[in-house]
Amino acid sequence: MTSIATLGSHCALQVLKGAKDEGFNTILVCEKKREKLYRRFKFIDKLILVDTFLELSEQKCVSQLKDEDAVIIPHGTLISQMDSSQIESIKIPIFGNKWILRWESDRKMKEKLMIESNLNVPKTIPNPKDISSLVIAKRHGAAGGKGYFLTTSEKDYVKKRDKLIAQGIIKGDNDLYLQEYAFGVSAYLQYFYSPLTDELEFFGVDRRYESDIDGLGRIPAPQQIDIDLIPSFNVIGNIPIVLRESLLDEVYSMGERFVDAAKKLVTPGMNGPFCLEGVYDDNGKFTTFEFSARIVAGTNLYVDGSPYSTFLYNEPMSMGRRIAREIKKARKENQLTKITT
Repeated sequence: MTSIATLGSHCALQVLKGAKDEGFNTILVCEKKREKLYRRFKFIDKLILVDTFLELSEQKCVSQLKDEDAVIIPHGTLISQMDSSQIESIKIPIFGNKWILRWESDRKMKEKLMIESNLNVPKTIPNPKDISSLVIAKRHGAAGGKGYFLTTSEKDYVKKRDKLIAQGIIKGDNDLYLQEYAFGVSAYLQYFYSPLTDELEFFGVDRRYESDIDGLGRIPAPQQIDIDLIPSFNVIGNIPIVLRESLLDEVYSMGERFVDAAKKLVTPGMNGPFCLEGVYDDNGKFTTFEFSARIVAGTNLYVDGSPYSTFLYNEPMSMGRRIAREIKKARKENQLTKITT
């Protein structure tokens, strides 16, 4: 019988609870330092203990997962802990398209896919010398916002970059990507695309609470000026949002364009969960500054379903459970290879 496995971090609890609800055996690849935490949850059938997640590609771990006929559900920790080549070399079936994770991790490839999707994308700043307005500097890959910073000039950029280098967070300019800052209300749009039915589902939306940038808003402006701090965009948690209903038509249209573009650029396309991340301006226009080509942690808000999944399912449906149901359907129809890579 097929088992569902994931790494012990990010959204593992949601993924494995959803898998158990759909009748699967569940496996957690767990760092030894977190064993005590995950032993608390009875829906986890088996823990494979490792010193680091890099052991996922080693023969001992691979053999255990193969013996359990496991399918791995990727999430942000997989991308942050392993580079694209390491992920692509994993010998266990990965749910979705593991090749598109390279596009998520590389800023230039990410921008290309968003432009191909005809999304409204902020301007890229090719060189610090070209900074002339508010710009956000981002690290490559799934860094969870850590090491991001705002800047308005080359001089300010160099000062902040050098401080991050001294802290060991980045190595140099090549670790950073500069993008025009997009103003508006942040929103992270959660989708699921099924290649089995060729249907797109809008699953929910959230905002992220980021430290220290959000906490700074509680400090009066004069004191902010006196603080020698590079505010962090490190994600601490997520906040639910319900959108104005008039925005939903464009939400679906953006998701469909993204799915179509992914089919063209990175076979077999954007299968399973993904997220378009950006801001709404005062006219309700969405600017997409990121995408995540897998389940995002914001879906943890909706373990019993979101307002939008409730419109689609007459039962509690988390993103984790939706993934498991897709695997169940594919297994029943002998199409597992259509939804895994």
